[in-house]
Amino acid sequence: MNTSVNSEVAFPSTNSSQQLMAAGTDRDSPVGDHPRSGVSAEGFRSVSRVEWFTVIILCFVNLINYMDRFTIAGVLTNIQTDFQIGDDEGGLLQTAFILSYMICAPLFGYLGDRYSRRVIMAIGVFIWSLTTLLGSFMNTYGWFLLFRAMVGVGEASYSTIAPTIISDLFAHDLRSKMLALFYFAIPVGSGLGYIVGSETAQLAGSWRWALRVTPVLGAAAVVLIFLIREPTRGQSEGSHEMKATTYKEDIIYLLKNKSFMLSTAGFTCVAFVAGALSWWGPKFMHLGTQLQPGNENVSLSSISYKFGVVAMIAGIIGVPVGSYLAQTLRKRTTQWDPLICAWGLFISTPMAYFTVSFTFGALTMISGVIGVPLGSVLSTMLVKRFPKIDPLICSAGLFLSAPLLALCMILVSKNSIAAYILLFIGEVAVNLNWAINADILLYVVVPTRRSTAEAFQILISHAFGDAGSPYLIGVFSEAIKKAMRGQPNGVSTPKIIDGIESLALTVQNATMTSAGVPHNQDPISIQFQALQYALFTTNFVEVLGAVLFICVAAYIIKDKERANQAVKAHLQETSSQSSDTTTEFDCDCKNKTIPRIRTSGQWDCYEHNTGSLKECQLYRYRYRN
Repeated sequence: MNTSVNSEVAFPSTNSSQQLMAAGTDRDSPVGDHPRSGVSAEGFRSVSRVEWFTVIILCFVNLINYMDRFTIAGVLTNIQTDFQIGDDEGGLLQTAFILSYMICAPLFGYLGDRYSRRVIMAIGVFIWSLTTLLGSFMNTYGWFLLFRAMVGVGEASYSTIAPTIISDLFAHDLRSKMLALFYFAIPVGSGLGYIVGSETAQLAGSWRWALRVTPVLGAAAVVLIFLIREPTRGQSEGSHEMKATTYKEDIIYLLKNKSFMLSTAGFTCVAFVAGALSWWGPKFMHLGTQLQPGNENVSLSSISYKFGVVAMIAGIIGVPVGSYLAQTLRKRTTQWDPLICAWGLFISTPMAYFTVSFTFGALTMISGVIGVPLGSVLSTMLVKRFPKIDPLICSAGLFLSAPLLALCMILVSKNSIAAYILLFIGEVAVNLNWAINADILLYVVVPTRRSTAEAFQILISHAFGDAGSPYLIGVFSEAIKKAMRGQPNGVSTPKIIDGIESLALTVQNATMTSAGVPHNQDPISIQFQALQYALFTTNFVEVLGAVLFICVAAYIIKDKERANQAVKAHLQETSSQSSDTTTEFDCDCKNKTIPRIRTSGQWDCYEHNTGSLKECQLYRYRYRN
């Protein structure tokens, strides 16, 4: 990394976040080995106060970002009662937000690769804070829906840019660790959204006050964003002088990048499952708990609280484990990253069925707090032995999650403890994907196209993932309830299957209430079974995602090397054109940060402690003994 770079050097960069490391890390070694082979100066250097300040601020904004997204999920039943809407219109609230979010992402991705990222992020945070606050005062469903959609515009600006800043500040395993920290805020923020939303609504006596917490934090975030210093693009790889290409060239480049496209497809499956469960989880667990003898009067707020805690803890475990597995196994095979993501989805699938409303919020938060860093830790540990470990960890997480969540959904109305345990493990497995998938994007895409890649991934993953899943689950639930009305004890699975042929017609009329049966006044058993059958679809999507991440492993090494070569070619060109004036760089002689000095057209390396001259072999942008 060129230490002569100006004061703009100071932060971290990411799906939504730039997930792939640029060609300057050890994993991107010009030697042509696995993604993180060898030891580099970057892996040992200390993190400056400015860099820590930047990372902390980005994590804080990401935290309140996800708090805002899932605050409504914690008070969804109250909102449905207030506006007199059913599951379909309740799911549309999240879908409207995601649609505007994904539509605006490409625009901000384009701007983020060309203009001040700090200003763009500040404007975006201000917009979503303001629209969230104004939305809390809307008295009609139509206006409330409009302001929820506008919130997505503001959040798109931040999510597409923040990860790229981390990428430009750090490289190698240090980047993976910082990305794990950044994504750590997702499960924690989601869990806090359930908890803070439900508790604030209960204390204030109105769900509207739950939406007025994050705008206050958002105002503080706007000020903090202006205090950070923006690094130059590609700074961590020493490619800070690379010029941006046209938007058309960027899109063509991404479409030809198999690892990027397949990992985006796999992550879309993760988004579909996460969107459906995070939105409907608290209500589903609430309904399941009410069916248990003695729990008929359990409150939704207590369910949302537990759901948030579980989600947070699962994230805390899952994210670092996924990262750790990827970094450890990546040294043996560079295909491990997508495979780990895939296994996480497979394992998570069964747990989706055992969700209990009361515990859902707590488990979501806890599982995220554990799962997100866990993925990063696993990646770090295994990458040296398995170079392809990153996609394999993602695959493993999904394979593991699928059956666990399925069992969870089945047991939720019978045994809360068993359901909570299954939910927790399943969510931990899913959370293995976050940091690793972000890292994959960053190291297979060149620095000047990362914001665009991030935006493109956001567009695809949300368009076919969580943009439609909350609404689709709601529509399916209403359709199934319509078919079940008139059946005192609901309908059996065979009857549901027999009625599939007429499902299209049923869905078409799902938003209409049956004669004399207003929205949300069906028997608890019917509401529960309908939502349960609708949520079963998420398990099949997890398996699909796991398969896609396995496919990523087949191309990840080649695509990573292609990105590395692009950066190295640029560095070689700029090196040959540079003058003979003394310039200092980070050098990894003896695994220490040592200044390089160019003299008489030769690159020499001096040791800090002795000052003695020591020649290093030049790999275009890196020195080694």
